[in-house]
Amino acid sequence: MYKAKVNVTLRKSILDPKGKATHHALQNLGLNDVKEVRIGKLIELDIEAETEDEARKIADTACTQLLANEVMEDYTIQIENN
Repeated sequence: MYKAKVNVTLRKSILDPKGKATHHALQNLGLNDVKEVRIGKLIELDIEAETEDEARKIADTACTQLLANEVMEDYTIQIENN
């Protein structure tokens, strides 16, 4: 059994309104050292697979078919052995 942690974020070329609003709120709190905020989503998948490579392929397929919009979003996959 493997756990895949998928981090999905908007591409740098795509405006991130949630990140912009959060950045503005942080500045209002006096946290002016924060220069940029990008907000994404973390998805955890428990995958039954024989090998780590197989688990990664399954997670990648899930991302390309459903979890990430490849036109607007990038994703990274981290696999952990459970």
